[in-house]
Amino acid sequence: MTVVHWLRRLVRTNPMKIDCGTCRIRRWRSGDEPSLAENANNRAVWINLRDRFPHPYTLKDANDWVLHASGQTPLTNLAIEVDGQAVGGIGLVLNNDVERVSAEIGYWLGEPYWGRGVTTNAVRAVTEYGFATFELTRIFALPFGHNSASLRVLEKAGYGREGVLRRSAIKEGQVLDQIVYAVTDLEYD
Repeated sequence: MTVVHWLRRLVRTNPMKIDCGTCRIRRWRSGDEPSLAENANNRAVWINLRDRFPHPYTLKDANDWVLHASGQTPLTNLAIEVDGQAVGGIGLVLNNDVERVSAEIGYWLGEPYWGRGVTTNAVRAVTEYGFATFELTRIFALPFGHNSASLRVLEKAGYGREGVLRRSAIKEGQVLDQIVYAVTDLEYD
């Protein structure tokens, strides 16, 4: 049985919790707000994310996010849990129309948990979850070119570098390259 087929069976029986070894991936839930606000309110986290991720990150931001994400259908935004606490987030942005077979993956992790393999394991798990749950053929990421830690995470998780979107983003007034990384269902089957 392939990993995707095994995960499809697992998702059907327990769709809200995926054990990744170094972490668990699960639905956001009430009670996550204090840990979320504490881990998200960090410039070192925010600088590598899209501007829609607030900074500073307040308890109100955390309350709003948990309310939104916990009631989501389909479930595409998940918490990264370590030692019983939500310390990061990971999700899929499902495309539509002719690109409905692909999705963008995005993720962040609280700085105290960096360098432990947590993000790599979470990306692997959510990639498999995406293929199994949404019948995707391709999942891609667009990290900023200077974010070497994220580039390593994607490579370790089995994503391949496809190219550079030169001068395609702006963060804090600085124009940046984005690197396209992707993996297909054929590489996970």
